[in-house]
Amino acid sequence: MNRSCMLLLCSFCLGLESPGCPAESTQARPRARDIGLIVGVFDPGPLNAITDVAGVKVGHMTKIVGEDIRTGVTAIIPAPGNLYSHPIPAWIHVGNGYGKMIGETQVREFGEIETPILLTCTLCVWSAANALKEWVYLQPGMGEHTVNPIVGETNDGHVNNMWADPIQREEVFYALARASSGSVAEGSVGAGTGTQAFGYKGGIGTSSRMLPDSLGSYRVGVLVQTNYGGILSINGAPVGRELQSYSFREDIVKAEFGGESIDGSIMIVVATDAPLDSRNLDRLAQRAIMGLGRTGSYASNGSGDYVIAFSTHPAVRRPRNSDKPVEVLALVNAAMSPLFAATAEATEEAIYNAIFKATTVQSSRGRREAIPIDQLQQILKKYNALEWDQLIPLGE
Repeated sequence: MNRSCMLLLCSFCLGLESPGCPAESTQARPRARDIGLIVGVFDPGPLNAITDVAGVKVGHMTKIVGEDIRTGVTAIIPAPGNLYSHPIPAWIHVGNGYGKMIGETQVREFGEIETPILLTCTLCVWSAANALKEWVYLQPGMGEHTVNPIVGETNDGHVNNMWADPIQREEVFYALARASSGSVAEGSVGAGTGTQAFGYKGGIGTSSRMLPDSLGSYRVGVLVQTNYGGILSINGAPVGRELQSYSFREDIVKAEFGGESIDGSIMIVVATDAPLDSRNLDRLAQRAIMGLGRTGSYASNGSGDYVIAFSTHPAVRRPRNSDKPVEVLALVNAAMSPLFAATAEATEEAIYNAIFKATTVQSSRGRREAIPIDQLQQILKKYNALEWDQLIPLGE
């Protein structure tokens, strides 16, 4: 079997049982709203995904090979057309900077993104960035320019041999070629294949919010790659405490819990069709960290918590070169509050979707166990955390 066929088989696992491809399908596990977990007050978009923001595409490549490769890459294409010749406004906010975030300084200097965004494993970022650079040069209209690839990561080394540098050109091109504007696969896929959340299996999650007409009818979409710890809380229910899975447990109760730390990192990508400049995208990105905090994160010392925020509105997209001033449309500061709230809500729900949809993954290196859905649902019912749209109506 040639390498391309092997990658295709790895991406879909063919539904087979293997050390890294669990018998339980991600389709069999619910998203948060499937069990009545309603987060916040704004409605989600039709897909409840980052792709509800027009023009945004997402593609995964899931790589499960042999006894110790359990990883992948997730590609986010923010907008159509040549991003180099016509970049889009963006910002990268650093919640805690222990990470290998490629491309950060130029985005924070110019306030623009000129390539797709890749998420992958910690020691895969340099090879992924090199492949993304090559992909950009193959796009129509490119000449001999420098490019600033955007690549984020989290550490999946508990189940993945990231030291083997398993994400290369073929994997990156695979994910980019399959990026689409439809529904987004979640859980143990792509860059989330080997990651965790609060000591359980985590991964890729996404959610969106639509503002009503009176607030501009704008959309906000969020995609997360979870790999962090804390004390899991869902709509106020102390889930981590109930499941006896939380940071510092061994120190508090003098008992071992898995023999390892359950802290770590998260990558958050925020898309909006609201016309925002880079300064207000920075402010928007900071509110994603508030959504993260609601889930029980405290941003541990070794956590790389990054938020990449961008606007897809056509009126804020400028050409790279112009001899004359270019007019752009932008919301004023006073119009930002609804977008802040929507971002926090979508971030929180995206994280829950990552945890709910994730399936158990194991390798010769270790195992990441999926959170027990039945037990989780019982806890949420116990604390009246479900069906808030019915129990606590917002009004007539």
